Amino acid sequence: MKTWAVTLDLLREARSRKWFLFLGGAITLGLLVLGLSLKLEVVDGALAASRFFGKSLDNPMMSADVALGAVFSVASQFIFYGGMLFGIFSCSDFAPKLLSPGRIEHLLALPVRRWELLAGTFLGVLILALAGAAYGSVGLTLIFGVKAGVWTVRPLLSAMLAVVGFIPVYAMMLTAAVFARSAALSSGVGGVVFALGVVTSYRDTLLPMFSPGLGRFSFNALTVLMPRLARLAELSSQLAGAKPVSATVALSLIGGCLAFGAGALMVGIWRFEERDF
Repeated sequence: MKTWAVTLDLLREARSRKWFLFLGGAITLGLLVLGLSLKLEVVDGALAASRFFGKSLDNPMMSADVALGAVFSVASQFIFYGGMLFGIFSCSDFAPKLLSPGRIEHLLALPVRRWELLAGTFLGVLILALAGAAYGSVGLTLIFGVKAGVWTVRPLLSAMLAVVGFIPVYAMMLTAAVFARSAALSSGVGGVVFALGVVTSYRDTLLPMFSPGLGRFSFNALTVLMPRLARLAELSSQLAGAKPVSATVALSLIGGCLAFGAGALMVGIWRFEERDF
């Protein structure tokens, strides 16, 4: 209950921020533009023709759900990468504000454990990420459900994978803030983890390009434990587009993100317990 109290406090703070009002407004505007500009002609479950911004698109007759699979795939990539970048910059100062002089002493004087403060902050940011991803994906599903009769939960499931990808990124951002109360450092660490997560996805291709020595050893050390975020984005795109997805690969990518996030969060909790305020 104490962890949830911290979570609710963070959500109240987020509600008053223009960043998140801007995110909600941008998603809503994008959905409205898409809904008003895209016209589909569906005959017996098949997509016969379509118009986007009034321009006729020459489509061959095909199943509506197959034709829209490409749209869902592109949307999933936008949600994954766009949501990740927005989350890194907009959530970077939650933890530094929690640890700010005056506030942290007040919180520690309350009957709440230190790990509960960090867990509540982490959970609150995760709920914000879930809400944004769900809002965008459900809105997209409703638009194509009404216009083309294609009702599917694939975009929502795809958006949840984007949230899974944000877990290790924010866990490192939160831990960095515990070591140094700096929003700039927190967002910088998030950006580095995100970039390394993309590079790590192509590690097997890039590693042979390094000559044996310090460079190859350093690249190997930096990427060996990082979550493969670009691979997770590809999995999200395949799932949204109704393409075959390997359950083994999916569990491996999700498990890697969760394990990395849990490990980073444990380091942050350990450091928080040791710090003197």
